[in-house]
Amino acid sequence: MTNGGTRATTRKRKVPGARRPELRLPPLEPYGGGLEADGDYDGLELSGLDLTGQSGEGSRFLDCALRECALDGARLTNARLLDSLLSGVRGVGTDLAGAQLRDVEVVEARLGGTQLHGAVLERVVVRGGKIDYLNLRSAKLKDVVFEGCVLSEPDFGGAALERVEFVDCALTGADFTGARLRDVDLRGAQRLEIARGVESLAGAVISSPQLFDLAPVLAAQLGVRVEES
Repeated sequence: MTNGGTRATTRKRKVPGARRPELRLPPLEPYGGGLEADGDYDGLELSGLDLTGQSGEGSRFLDCALRECALDGARLTNARLLDSLLSGVRGVGTDLAGAQLRDVEVVEARLGGTQLHGAVLERVVVRGGKIDYLNLRSAKLKDVVFEGCVLSEPDFGGAALERVEFVDCALTGADFTGARLRDVDLRGAQRLEIARGVESLAGAVISSPQLFDLAPVLAAQLGVRVEES
């Protein structure tokens, strides 16, 4: 016979869901210029612009929409993107190291080698699209949702993740080495491949089928050989 305390400890603990941004953009003014370091962009729509190689370090984007813009090699280190939308942006080597993204939606992005190491992401949704070699080393992610997207070889090394969800997305070749996880829900990932850092998954929730998929990596981490008798 079990007592009430034992029953309480065996109950499933509900995983807190991420708080999503409630983005409500005001009427936006079209903007056709380029980026400037420490620029201040407020209530603007940047649509179809080629921002390749431009420098917007330290800039602030508030209530802005970037639609179908080319961001190849754009330098946006330490930029702040607040209450803003990035839709259909594309580019290789976009540098957002140390940036702050708060209440931001990223929709159908096509990016490669994006640098977000040391960045802070809070109430961010990444929906659709494909991002290759996303660098989130030492970043802080809180209330972030990756939904219906493809993340190929993302690097979460040394990052802190709290209330992060992966929903209907593919996560392949991921590196979680040294990451700190709290209430990270991986159950919705349609494909889950962890290349490194499986030992850092404490604080994450996975499904039973995902556990079977990760079994070889877990066995290797524990030094267990699996052989047929």
